[in-house]
Amino acid sequence: MSHPIPAAPAASMRRLSRWLLLGEWRAHPVRALVAIAAIAVGISLGFAIHLINAAAFNEFSSAIKGLSGVADVQVRGTEPFFDEAVYPMLAQRDGVAVASPVLEFDASVPGQRTALKIIGIDVFRAGYISPDLIGVPAGDNVGDTLADDTLFLSPAAQQWLKPDAGTLTLQVGTHALQLRVAGSLQRARAGQRIGVMDLGATQWRFDKLGKLSRIDIKLRDGVNRDAFKAQLEQQLQRDYPGRFRVNQPNDEEQNSSNEGMSRAYRVNLTVLALVALFTGAFLVFSTQALSVIRRRSQFALLRVLGMDRHRLLRQILIEGLALGIAGSAIGIAAGYGMAAAALHFMGADLGAGFFSGVQPTVRFTPVAAAVYFVLGVAVALLGCAAPALDAARAKPAVALKSGTEEAAMSRLAKAWPSLICISLAALLSQAPPIFELPLFGYLSIALLLIGAISLMPRLAAIVFRYAHRRWSAATADKPVASPVLTLTLARLANASSQAGIALGGVLSSFSLMVAMAIMVASFRVSLDDWLLRILPADIYVSTASGGATAGLHPQEQAAIAALPGVAGVDFLRTRSVSLASARPPVMLMARNIDAADPGRTLAIVGDVKPPAPGAPAPVWVSEAMVDLYDMHVGKRIALPLNGALHAFQVAGVWRDYARPTGTIQMRLSDYRAITGDNDASGVALTLKPGAKAEDTQQALKQLPFAAALDASVPSEIRVMSMKVFDRSFAITYLLEAIAIIIGLFGVAATFSAQTLARAKEFGMLRHVGVTRRQILSILAIEGGALTGLGIATGFALGWVISLILVFVVNPQSFHWTMQLHLPWPLLATVAGLLLAAAALTALLAGRQSLSGGPIRAVREDW
Repeated sequence: MSHPIPAAPAASMRRLSRWLLLGEWRAHPVRALVAIAAIAVGISLGFAIHLINAAAFNEFSSAIKGLSGVADVQVRGTEPFFDEAVYPMLAQRDGVAVASPVLEFDASVPGQRTALKIIGIDVFRAGYISPDLIGVPAGDNVGDTLADDTLFLSPAAQQWLKPDAGTLTLQVGTHALQLRVAGSLQRARAGQRIGVMDLGATQWRFDKLGKLSRIDIKLRDGVNRDAFKAQLEQQLQRDYPGRFRVNQPNDEEQNSSNEGMSRAYRVNLTVLALVALFTGAFLVFSTQALSVIRRRSQFALLRVLGMDRHRLLRQILIEGLALGIAGSAIGIAAGYGMAAAALHFMGADLGAGFFSGVQPTVRFTPVAAAVYFVLGVAVALLGCAAPALDAARAKPAVALKSGTEEAAMSRLAKAWPSLICISLAALLSQAPPIFELPLFGYLSIALLLIGAISLMPRLAAIVFRYAHRRWSAATADKPVASPVLTLTLARLANASSQAGIALGGVLSSFSLMVAMAIMVASFRVSLDDWLLRILPADIYVSTASGGATAGLHPQEQAAIAALPGVAGVDFLRTRSVSLASARPPVMLMARNIDAADPGRTLAIVGDVKPPAPGAPAPVWVSEAMVDLYDMHVGKRIALPLNGALHAFQVAGVWRDYARPTGTIQMRLSDYRAITGDNDASGVALTLKPGAKAEDTQQALKQLPFAAALDASVPSEIRVMSMKVFDRSFAITYLLEAIAIIIGLFGVAATFSAQTLARAKEFGMLRHVGVTRRQILSILAIEGGALTGLGIATGFALGWVISLILVFVVNPQSFHWTMQLHLPWPLLATVAGLLLAAAALTALLAGRQSLSGGPIRAVREDW
């Protein structure tokens, strides 16, 4: 039994601790660098995504605040536009100092898919509330502020559109509208693409006479803003049921609405980034575990010389702490650089389109940096906790003996903690979302990984012992059986704990890579199938520019329907409606839908309920409406249309991958009967049998308004949609590639460390006659067998995790369902790379381990 010596001087103990730490790093620098790199990659990705999202959202909110100015209260309609007759009542209300009417919409720009936001203001009232929106006329032409043909552009809009000779062409319907650029908006935010006009001119030029989008209200001094808002809300609800929303600019509801558009996307990116950090934790564990096993006799000697178990425990934790500090510090610095580069080259939305129109700059946030730094350190400490506890608990007399390495990690072979983790993961996978985020789903995946990796020593023992028994039985009467395979299986069967440690890194990296690959492939295949389902027509015609001002009038619709070869037309009208103040607007689509068989035009999910006689008109809602608004088949809902609430009945639920905030489809005839809006946003053409799409498209180009149209066949739309998908998932592909790279390095580091730690074993084998070539063959077979088991187990585990991602995380995050698809070529390629990396690493490390000669290798046992 060891007896602690009197307390040594603190300086001496610090020197000893430094020697032990630096000596280990000098002896095995690659292993330490891989562990540091894994932590650094995880921290850098997570911190970079946090900085990008924070910068984009803050800039987005600041841009909105700049448009609202110093308004205390805003009144908006539940429809995009409302009648300006309500304005006098609000302007003359007690407590109101100034009420500024605003008309705001996205104007279509010919030849551009991106719209220009047009804001019509009353310059005399806006000067008191939102002076940033008042343009500065070029020269001394002050009258241009009120002219009916002028427009003031922000610097970003001018750089984007490059007005020709000071003139900008916009599209209203299918007609061109030319406006004179009279000056600039010098106070607009960087990257903000807006144009400002006089309110009356905006209403006249864009066919919106008598319409407003919002009214900004500035209250008198001393008026309680919350009380005013509540009273106004009650009055408007009483006088105009369901027609108006009253909110404070950038208040909790508006921020929730803005944030809700991208929160699930941002959270999922952060979780995917932390996958690398999670993998890094297992690499730290394998690094420290193998290091402790190799130095087991050294630690025992220190115990005999007087070092108590608490100091030894602290020493090993310090080694893990050093890895965590180094990895976290590098990760924070790299994350800041990655965020700056991503904002410059990819934009604030990382390709997803949530924060278009803003140009944020990255800002270092000390609090977030501290959180991620502590997270990296905590991961490193957790990774080395089990090896440290085992080293501290080991009895020095036993640990000094050679050949006790397998007993060192015997506690990891216990199955009950792993089974508890897996059982708890199964339960949590069925739990509902929290704050509309799949937090339990993520926790379920983490527990599943921990449980499965903890089971690897027992699984390795079962598999390799079974293989050893079968091989021994098969070769019992064959003296010429391969000694290499016999020794390999004997070693794997009797060193299952060390094999389990080696498998941990393989399993974590490969299973997460498999899960991510299956999730992305499933989404991509499901999207392609969905496009095939919802694009049954032969030609799709839309206005050639984005925005809300382009469209087709009835006479133009008739001209398209009369084209040669056209058998049927399906006109589409889209607009947005607000159903909840704390959520983004919902897309309303009106088209020709057969209520008896809606599956012909919609990707119906579940049962449908055709409308009964006397029942309200039917609507079909997307899956997101079920989760976000608690809609279901048969439920009666009210939609704000044409200044009033109208009753409808949900007749079915359909799948929509384009709009995660929700979509409602209704019959075009019902929409036109209620609103009187006979325009169309686009049309789908079905051709007669034998008619050629090329001929119809050529006839379409002969129409007087053909320049304002864009015709596409379904195959072109699918190709364009897939490009948008790949651009949106570019960051996900990057994270998937990083997971693969970390897995390859993890496999290399783990097998290299394990091989180098067995120098004495190889020396003994050389003494009993095993040749150098046979030992290298043993190592190659071991590496391939262990990696093969890790790949097989990792594939099974990754498939289970992908089920959670596809059927739990995605529906709870984005409110849509998809089908499962396995990308076999990618999985097979990565599996082959892992096998090659393991075998090659084992061979290279084996050559290094055998380079010292057999006598030197076993001298410690003499």
